Amino acid sequence: MALEARTKKILRRAGIAGGILVLALAGLGGLLYAKLDSNIRTDEATERALRADHGSRPNRPAGKARNILLLGTDSQAGWGSTRADTAILLHLSADRRTASMTSVPRDLMVDIPSCLTPEGNRTEAEYAQFNWAYERAGAACTIRTFEKLSGVRVDHHLVVDFSGFMKVVDAVGGVEVDVAEPIREPEYGITLKPGRQLVKGKDALVFVRTRVGVSDGSDLQRIERQKDFLRSLVAKVTATGTLTSPTRVYPLLDAVTSSLTADAAMDSPAELYSLLKSVRTLPASALRVVTLPSTEHPDYVGRYEMVPDEGAALFKALRTDKPLPAHLYNAYDKEGHRERPYFEKS
Repeated sequence: MALEARTKKILRRAGIAGGILVLALAGLGGLLYAKLDSNIRTDEATERALRADHGSRPNRPAGKARNILLLGTDSQAGWGSTRADTAILLHLSADRRTASMTSVPRDLMVDIPSCLTPEGNRTEAEYAQFNWAYERAGAACTIRTFEKLSGVRVDHHLVVDFSGFMKVVDAVGGVEVDVAEPIREPEYGITLKPGRQLVKGKDALVFVRTRVGVSDGSDLQRIERQKDFLRSLVAKVTATGTLTSPTRVYPLLDAVTSSLTADAAMDSPAELYSLLKSVRTLPASALRVVTLPSTEHPDYVGRYEMVPDEGAALFKALRTDKPLPAHLYNAYDKEGHRERPYFEKS
């Protein structure tokens, strides 16, 4: 009986200790979640502006397909007198079996509509290069410009600054890239030598951002590097089990959220993690990576115009949640290696 009593006492103490441990871990998890949640800035100004102009936006299609506009800026605040030099539409199919990323050249000449600024003023409609829309009136103007161009309704948007980009790359331990020719960036004093290599921090930023003095110096060749980089980044995150490991996923989410501005439906770690889970099981061959088909503009030196037929076919596929025209996207094999080059109209 004495032994039984001692055993019960030990088990009771163990149960209490276990309960305390569970509560402590739950409390720690709550603190970590609160930290991630507080990192994200909610883009209320964009929500107000889009609501004010809701009558001029495309209708939201039925079904569960989602379109998320990803914008990259060099603004630390997420909005300001700057231009979004990177704009990518992430399309998730309704069945979540395929996804696509469509890059819009920053120098594409488009019709920018009259937009409501965060201060409550109205901009003038104009024909200008795509990345001016963000400078005119922030993310809302970029969204409406893209919607006017494509007829594709943007469901959500995420804005990340370049410092945040570097944090994300460092959080996954760097990304392996193939440097085709020397890339020099005098501002950072960095030169990337040709060859396959692991890049982190400013080296990674130089790889995806620099265009002057590289190849033909165009935005299209820079977009090609950005697309390959993003594919390698996604492949590394999914292949290393980052999304299923709490010790690995937290640094990644902390890096992402600390430099992120999002709409109200995407401004929590739970919502972002849900988005990541939507694409983590996709094989490399199920992710289509495409640049909006463009050619040199006849009237604006160094600027582009959309190739009408090819662009229309791409946008129709996105609107109707159909497979992208095969000749438009970069095709990859199961290991994520490119099978054929990007289609580019001359």
